[in-house]
Amino acid sequence: MTDLIPGTTVTISVIKVPAQPRHRKTIERLMRLQPAIQRTLSRVARVRGRTNPVNQRGGRMWISRMAATRCVRAEKGAKFTLRVTPQIIPDVKAIMRFVEIA
Repeated sequence: MTDLIPGTTVTISVIKVPAQPRHRKTIERLMRLQPAIQRTLSRVARVRGRTNPVNQRGGRMWISRMAATRCVRAEKGAKFTLRVTPQIIPDVKAIMRFVEIA
């Protein structure tokens, strides 16, 4: 096990896809912390906010919200780099048996 020191940058690679959804969601949540992915999600959210269909329903304006974009997947062989913060250390420790840290 690699010591996770806050402030360091680590590369995490998925070596096994978890069967339980909670572990898969944790990996995907950590993957979304990458700056490039965050920029993509912000841009897509801005576009989605401008193009939401607005119609009237029961005399009130109703916005039909579109589903959030899924731009990362926890698949075997997926690699991502992130900066370690004290907040993510418990999440990384929870998925240690599914990932390899370099």
